[in-house]
This record gives sequence, C-alpha cells and structure tokens, in this order.
Amino acid sequence: MMSYRLLSYLCPPCVRRSVCFFGLCVLMLLVSACNSVAPGMHFDRQSFAPSDSSASNDVAGLRIQTITPALVLEQQQQRDQQAGQDIQELISSPPAYVIQNGDILSIVVWDHPELAGAAPVAPANLGGDPLTPAFNITPSAGFSVDHEGMIQFPFAGKLKIAGLTEQQARTLLAERIARYINKPDITLRVQSYRSKRIYVEGEVKTPGVQAINDIPMTLVEAIHRAGGFLPTADQSQIVITRDRQNFNIDLQKMLFQGLNPASIMLGNGDVVRVKSREQNKVFVSGEVMTPKSLLMHDGRLTLNEALGEAGGINPQTGDGRQVYVIRNASDKQPQVFHLDTRSPAGLSLAEEFPLRAKDVVYVDAAPLATWHRVISLIFPSALSQVVQANNTNGK
Repeated sequence: MMSYRLLSYLCPPCVRRSVCFFGLCVLMLLVSACNSVAPGMHFDRQSFAPSDSSASNDVAGLRIQTITPALVLEQQQQRDQQAGQDIQELISSPPAYVIQNGDILSIVVWDHPELAGAAPVAPANLGGDPLTPAFNITPSAGFSVDHEGMIQFPFAGKLKIAGLTEQQARTLLAERIARYINKPDITLRVQSYRSKRIYVEGEVKTPGVQAINDIPMTLVEAIHRAGGFLPTADQSQIVITRDRQNFNIDLQKMLFQGLNPASIMLGNGDVVRVKSREQNKVFVSGEVMTPKSLLMHDGRLTLNEALGEAGGINPQTGDGRQVYVIRNASDKQPQVFHLDTRSPAGLSLAEEFPLRAKDVVYVDAAPLATWHRVISLIFPSALSQVVQANNTNGK
C-alpha cells in the first residue's frame, strides 16, 4: 500500500483529502461487516423484544427476560419460597434438664453429714507416668451416673436416675431413704454436665464442643458461647444438622418476620455450621469502572448495589441500555435478565432486583467502543495516521 508521505508528493491536497475520506468510509464498512469479531462477550441487541412484562427471547439457546416490576415481584416470591423451609420442629419452649449417663450429681442430705462421703470420681492419669495411678490426683467428689443410668447411694442402693429431672430424682431418692431417715431434706443437683453436647463450627471465634447444661441451649446461646460471629460470617447461611437432616437458618429474615432466634432449641448431637461470606459472591464484569467479585451482605445484594460497588458503568465505553444478569438455574439452563438503566425507572428497578450467589452482572460495550476496538484490531495505526495526516494537511 502506498504510504501517505509518497501520496503527498504525487497528489494535490484535494485528492489527498478525498483519499482520506474514502479510507475512513472503507474502514467503517469493514467494521460494520466484521462487528461480530469484536473482542469480549457481547449480546445481539437486535433479538430483544419490546420491554413489557412478558418480554423474553431465546438468544444462543438462552432465555433473556427484561427486568420489569412484575419480574421483580416474581423473583422476590421465588426467593421467599426457596427460603421458606419449615423450622417449626426446632422451635420449642426451654425444657427442664434431664439427667443422662455420664453426668455427675452432687447430693446432700441435711443433718446427716455421714451420707456426704460419696465415692470420688477419679479423672484420667494426667501425669504421663504409667506407674503413677490416676487416683493419686485429687478427684472431684460426686455421684457419677453410669452407663446404665444408675447411681448408688447409702440406704437407697441402686437408683435409676437417667431420664429424670433434678426434681424427679430428688423425690425418688427421698422416697427410698425415708424408711431409714424421717422426712429427709435432700439437695440434689447436677455438678458436672457431661452427657449432652452440641458442636459449633465455621465462622465463629471459638468453634468446638459445647456442653448442654441447665441453661437452655438455644441457637443464640450457642453462638454467644462460641464467641460470636466472625466478620466473615454470613448470618443468612446458618445450617443446623439434626438426625441427618439439614435446616437452613436466616437470622436476618427471622428478625424481619418477627421470630426470635432464641426460640430455636438445640439438642444433644446437633451440629451448628456458620458459613462464610466467601461462598456467596457476585461477579461484576464488562464495561464498569472496576470489574470485581463482590461479597453479599448477609445473603443480600441488589443489582444497583453491585454496579455501585464496581464504580458504576464506564461513561466512555459502557452502554447503560445493555445491563445483564446471568444466573445458573437449578435445571442447568442459565437465565439472562436484561435492564435498561438510562432512566430513573430503570435505576429504581435495579435497586429492587435482588441478586443471588454466583450471579454474573455484565455491562455490554457501547457501539462506538466496539467500533474502535475492531479498528484497533484490524488496523492498529491506520486510523491514527489518516486522522493525523488530514489534520496536518488542513493546516
């Protein structure tokens, strides 16, 4: 191809300007014919239907829906249905503590100190020396409930205590020794709670095992005993596992519905798992100021918030008419939602449209930005040379 410098010597200025104009026209035609080779992902805008409540199209096998007030309401209802798991069997009144195998009882018969000499419960050998017997270490006194749920007490013999509350066990013991002691005054309480426990794991400060005692073990109590939530905890993603069944708890939603999380009672063997916010991300890409992945706020993030945290739509390259949300549905067929954010009504819908974990928010490029990128790919310096030469010749 003849360079512009050689052309400037051979042709008069009017011819050179005509050649420059013709070159620009050729480039525009090339761009219009090769727009499909523009870098990056883009959507076929010609395939969209008018913006009404039922507008949807199939583009490359994807069903694209226009975000409207009716769609926002439908999405909110679907979210409520999916989160509407029945947790009524977890909600109950605080029960009295029931003695079980492994608990240690403290029993005092007033005015009869000779009955206080209970057999000590020897702990394990903590010295590390196999020749040192464990009972050399000072044990804690008490009556241990054995594997059969029994204790042995003077004058009463063996008593079946497991399955009884403190009051019931006290009454039973008093009846058994009443034949030897007139109107016995007995104090019976659980000295060490070792029969029931729950497990707290995940995004809490001190995960681990927690013993159930006479203080009702509610969900709130368990979280507080574990030191509270970490900053990375997602309070909308708490899972309670009981008898191989998982219950999903959303604390924020419970409070919004007027339900007290302290009404959820935990039982022996329950596992409480607090998930991390890192598992619920939204990805913002395309023509925004700062493409990034965003953490949801306790399971909640709107389209408007996602665009705002990404710095907004790029005013130079972004097309506010072409904002998309790509979502993987349960049937493996992705859903695509489209929104025109140029109007205040569009921005209002963006604020009302809730995103879900793993959603991808994509802002398509403006036609002029796509045109410029194709030019840069095909003729990296041709456009700049033509414009510079035309400006120089105009002077």
